[in-house]
Amino acid sequence: MPASQHKENVGILLFNLGGPERLDEVRPFLYNLFADPDIIRLPWRALQKPLAWLISTQRYRKSSGYYKKIGGGSPLRRITDEQARALEAALDRAGIRARAYVGMRYWKPYIEEAVEAIHRDRISHLIVLPLYPQYSISTTGSSLNKLNSLIDPNGARSPRISVIEHWYADPLYIEALAGTVGRGLSEFPNQDPERIHILFSAHSVPVSYIEQGDPYLDQIKETVRLVMERLGSARPHSLSFQSKVGPAKWLGPSTDETVRRLSREGVSQVLLVPVSFVSEHIETLYELDILYRDVAEEVGIAHYRRAPALNCDADFINALARLVQNALAEM
Repeated sequence: MPASQHKENVGILLFNLGGPERLDEVRPFLYNLFADPDIIRLPWRALQKPLAWLISTQRYRKSSGYYKKIGGGSPLRRITDEQARALEAALDRAGIRARAYVGMRYWKPYIEEAVEAIHRDRISHLIVLPLYPQYSISTTGSSLNKLNSLIDPNGARSPRISVIEHWYADPLYIEALAGTVGRGLSEFPNQDPERIHILFSAHSVPVSYIEQGDPYLDQIKETVRLVMERLGSARPHSLSFQSKVGPAKWLGPSTDETVRRLSREGVSQVLLVPVSFVSEHIETLYELDILYRDVAEEVGIAHYRRAPALNCDADFINALARLVQNALAEM
């Protein structure tokens, strides 16, 4: 439908994880995270909150140390707000008036706050756009579960909802991600393509989720394949996983193990690519930039670089705008 014919009051809800902006917010953020049954699945639901309290109590001092190293808090809220405004501007240039809302799963602004604003603004058609390219029950699924618990589909104020569940293979997203990788590759001293190893690092999830049908792993692999197709599949590359929590079996190999393996194989130039993250936050700024850089130095990898997260990259924002336009066209 042409933008000029579009009569509805359009809203876009951007999902993300959220993150503490101050050190005194780390503990309650961790509690919210581990109290989610889509993150930690227990056979007895009554144990969920006590376990979340225990884990957050045990981990918050260590986690606070990580946040101190990246400036005292996560920039995720600021970046997501900037993405929302940039998306509105991109749609406006295409002739579509829409309001973008940010709903975080585990910290402010919560999805509950976004829903209140959506009702207040009398949004009639809501496009739900998770800022997770690949679907997992632990990310997009959890946020959708929360949204569904807040919106009565038969309520007088409830908007019609269109959900973009995943966009791991979207051509414009792949182009934007490949662009950041290409710029990162250009920074190495030895430009022989065979002498730069591209290491894609994705957030891990428990193996049990995949065994129960979660499509996350297959979608991550397809994103990597499509990016490498653009860059030249003959380039050496690997996929690894980070951010494991707890004793359960999680997807591997770990990024730590992979960096060490590459060193043993004689690799001296490594480009880390955050493949499941589109914004800078603790997993990129601490784990990739500090923790694994230290591992690379320890094992003698001379040139370690990291491709930046997409944040408000113009190509990425245009990709998001096109996803919204396609959702509106399918009305």
